[in-house]
Amino acid sequence: MSNSTRPKIAAVVTTYFKYSHAQHIVDRFLDGYGWNGTHHYPPMDLVSLYVDQIGRTDLSRERGSRHPSVKLSPTIADALTLGGDRLAVDGVVLVGEHGNYPRNEKGQTKYPRYEFFEQIAGVYRSSNRAVPLFSDKHLSWNWEWARKMYDTSRELKFAFMAGSSLPVTWRTPSVEMPLGARISEALCVGYGGVDSYDFHALETLQCMVERRHGGESGVEWVQAYRGDRFWEALREGVWPRALMDAALSRSHTITPARPGFNNVLPADADLPRLVKDPVAYRYQHADGLKCTMILLNGLVKDFTFAAYVNGSREPWSTQMYLPMPDGRTTLADFFSPQVNNVEKMFLTGKAAYPVERTLLTTGLTAAGVESLFREQKRYDTPHLAIRYQPVKESTYWRT
Repeated sequence: MSNSTRPKIAAVVTTYFKYSHAQHIVDRFLDGYGWNGTHHYPPMDLVSLYVDQIGRTDLSRERGSRHPSVKLSPTIADALTLGGDRLAVDGVVLVGEHGNYPRNEKGQTKYPRYEFFEQIAGVYRSSNRAVPLFSDKHLSWNWEWARKMYDTSRELKFAFMAGSSLPVTWRTPSVEMPLGARISEALCVGYGGVDSYDFHALETLQCMVERRHGGESGVEWVQAYRGDRFWEALREGVWPRALMDAALSRSHTITPARPGFNNVLPADADLPRLVKDPVAYRYQHADGLKCTMILLNGLVKDFTFAAYVNGSREPWSTQMYLPMPDGRTTLADFFSPQVNNVEKMFLTGKAAYPVERTLLTTGLTAAGVESLFREQKRYDTPHLAIRYQPVKESTYWRT
């Protein structure tokens, strides 16, 4: 840490506009946020900001004028060195989400998270000093690059956190997966697109199942189902329908099957009419656990989880609650626990939860995309032999 009693933080983002991830995260470091019944100001100073793409709705210049102590940097190196020749901050926030970036033939958006990370690591190397780093969402669209990011963090020995806000937001009901539980099958229902919200659903699954007996053992294969193949798999019982229904029963947003009906599980005949472009990733962990990630666009707008736990025939289920901005505020509250955990890392020099979780979910996201690209064939994943143990008490918001 620098000589200042308050840590100095640099932010490196792709773009910064209303409702962007950069706005949700960086604004909290600049202006604070509601936490446990009061307004919390992080005990650290965001001193520099690099924005890769400045659009017509950019907020970073307004934030810079309102916070004159924040250096608006022309390069990533400048943000980390504060215009000098050596690392001059105590922590880095990397937000590589949103912006005008190309998509490849598999439908993956080529956000430059890896490229930004490499520039950050370059400053660490040239300064012979490394500081904690948080990277929003999955590590990279490219698995090999994601693995290199993880390996570099271990080589340079800095605390590294990443991932979604889903594992740390509220749960309804507020339940903890027992540490050491025996889980035979798990499932998440969510919504959104491939190489985007599928990652959030996979993080929902992983933050729960990593707590099972023996911890995480890695994933052996992934198979994707989409469109007609999804409906065939549902009819054939490829995943447990009872778990899917248990997850759906926790949703607050189920689309009524017809006027006059509200928040009831739709009949099978209604599902194809309600759901647009269904997607599922079915995968198996090395210890035999099978998981299913399902996206049901048109039916739900939330993320729910269900599992068979400790031999019970009744599913164990909950919702990861994501209260979206409603016009009265620009802050999505579920970013608050995420930022709060990042603060803890900057203060202690230790990750609040394992980055291996996000390394694995990054690989699962890429594997699901690959299976879709390979005409929904099973895709073996020996590269996802990732073993780790969870933290003793998970970090979801318990207020």
